[in-house]
Amino acid sequence: MLNPITQELTPHVPRTSGAPSALEGVRIIDFSHFLAGPFASLILADMGADVIKIETPERGEEFRHFGPLHPDLPAQGGPFLWGNRNKRSFAVDLKNHLGLAVVKDLIATADVVIENFSSGVMDRLGLGYEVCRALNPRLVYCAVSAYGREGKYADRLGFDPIVQAESGFMDMNGFPDREGTRTLSPVIDIHTATMASNAILAALLSRVRTGVGQFVEVSLFEDALLMTGYAAMQYLMTGRNPERQGNLSSDSSPTGIFRSQDKSFYMMCGNDKIYQRLMHEVVLQPELAFDERFQNRQSRLSNRQILIDLLTPIFLQKPWSHWQEKMRAAAIPCGEVRTVAEAFHSPEATERKVLTRIPHSKVGWIPNVNLPIRFSETPMVDPIPAPAVGQHNIDVLQNVLGYDAKHIQKIQDSGALGC
Repeated sequence: MLNPITQELTPHVPRTSGAPSALEGVRIIDFSHFLAGPFASLILADMGADVIKIETPERGEEFRHFGPLHPDLPAQGGPFLWGNRNKRSFAVDLKNHLGLAVVKDLIATADVVIENFSSGVMDRLGLGYEVCRALNPRLVYCAVSAYGREGKYADRLGFDPIVQAESGFMDMNGFPDREGTRTLSPVIDIHTATMASNAILAALLSRVRTGVGQFVEVSLFEDALLMTGYAAMQYLMTGRNPERQGNLSSDSSPTGIFRSQDKSFYMMCGNDKIYQRLMHEVVLQPELAFDERFQNRQSRLSNRQILIDLLTPIFLQKPWSHWQEKMRAAAIPCGEVRTVAEAFHSPEATERKVLTRIPHSKVGWIPNVNLPIRFSETPMVDPIPAPAVGQHNIDVLQNVLGYDAKHIQKIQDSGALGC
């Protein structure tokens, strides 16, 4: 079932024995599902936090069922495995009174709660912020929402492509002769997750000084507005909407995709010095370096197509290996245009050990994609595959909450943990 290419992956190298983790001792109760919330808790789990994922019994969260699915890993599709390693799964019926009591006991032991339900759901379950704060005044309670937890749009549902559309982010991207395009990667979800994890870390740091927790909120829509980047300030200063540039740039030239004899590559000449080095040291066209049409950034933008037309036949004369070597020596920012497969098996990814294989109790091993974070003193924890639904029910009841066998049996008999 697993891609045979992934069999070439090297095993994960364990962290230094005995080294502490950055978030050792921090417990997170994670009610979130799909992407933005779970990826935020994954970041914190990789840093050493104990993340207990609250799920619906039997089926678990819906993201588990997104393909590809491995026949020996029910409810553990590829996207779920990607976003939920290093967590424990506790499957419980929150509408069962004993189940709700267990979850409240967990919250009383926790440092952080993360949720991304529709607005009002946690309150209806009896797990809103005020209830949780009464249980645990030191709690950091993070709500990830579509349009905010308050105001007249708080009821709106939202997913990554919806806020890409509504924020202007989609309209910025693509080619000028057609509609704007969404990114295939859920970049707003992923970036919202990083904002949420940053906010949680800041609230935990604040708690060290104040002794009390707080409510933290991050919304997809506001994050998508932020992700329009400095184009937002350009609009606010000029009143003009950003124009789609395709693979070109509105701020520098020559910038974009060029074709060598055998491969396409992306080059970015972000300033005059880089352009001069390109002309003198790479393409050996000093006359273009001094041509008044191309002497500064603004003149190159005004004559962009002329410059591209001059460079195109030059680059076609030699293979990418030739241009890559010369551009690297001349400090010209450039890179081969790759597929996802080519990128993950590239020498750069191999050098940084981005992809590894990790043990899995049912299928032997699975591929793993590491976060781009390196700590010298508190290395990221060794990756453990995403859990099965309710895999850690008894572990949590016994070892986190200290329930005795009789009480655990009572909870099981009530149906709070499912069949």
